Amino acid sequence: MERHEMEIFLTLAEELHFGRTAERLHLSGAMVSQTLKKIERRLGGPLFERTSRRVVLTPLGSQLYDDMRPHYDALQAAVQRATSAARGIEGSLRVGFLGIMSGIRVHQGAALFRERHPDCAVEVVEVQLDEYVHPLRDGTLDMLVTLIPLDEPDITVGPIVLDAPTYLATAATSPLAARASATPEDLAGLAFPAVSERVPSHWLDQYLPPATPSGVPIARTEQVCSTYQEMLALVSAGRCVTIGDNQLVQYYARPDIAYVPLLGVPNLRHALVWRTAAENARMRAYVEAMTDLLRERAQAA
Repeated sequence: MERHEMEIFLTLAEELHFGRTAERLHLSGAMVSQTLKKIERRLGGPLFERTSRRVVLTPLGSQLYDDMRPHYDALQAAVQRATSAARGIEGSLRVGFLGIMSGIRVHQGAALFRERHPDCAVEVVEVQLDEYVHPLRDGTLDMLVTLIPLDEPDITVGPIVLDAPTYLATAATSPLAARASATPEDLAGLAFPAVSERVPSHWLDQYLPPATPSGVPIARTEQVCSTYQEMLALVSAGRCVTIGDNQLVQYYARPDIAYVPLLGVPNLRHALVWRTAAENARMRAYVEAMTDLLRERAQAA
């Protein structure tokens, strides 16, 4: 029996409906019916009982389904493994993430990737703000979900994984905490956390600007922060404010800090990025999986 015949029989045995089988396999109903008749003639007996009201497997059909299903699944898996090997999709892929919501998306993408390419492992690790894109350049990571815009000639920016409104994190005792919203001008005279010099200012200043739109300076704390939790500790102490997206509300809720919508600023966006010169088949397959995942989420929304 040819592979397409096996697929039609197995699908019809599961659907027990010619129309749904044809739709699922993107075939015409006539093609499904003709193929089934061809198989039955070859075997010498009916596989289904068909009436105007229902379609059911005969004992012969049930036996054939039980015998064929595991072998067909094994054949499909073998073809998938061979395809993956031919494309170089084996070994391991290391993907980093900045922020909890990015981590959730990375793991979701990794699950779909592993389903498609079982011979390739995916290691998912968290990175901190002060690591920037250095793990891509030193080979620690293959790919990374981080904040964009990212102006680095050697880095490719792929699909946008998160696009969320901006919030201001301030101490619960601050006057800003009682506000329904804030604007960039409300940051005049306040301070943002200082971050390691390993992070270029042209990237960081997009999120933690050195001045308000009207030019009033926004200071930096003396203490240098390496992680977001260190930033929030300074915020809680009333020494600064900081900025984040709606994952602050969802995953960083705490009684000593208030999260206030910051109006008049762009959404914060995270994208999947990688070092252009290091791109390979594994990375392209992960991009494909992540893109498909994001498309499914958008269609379901």
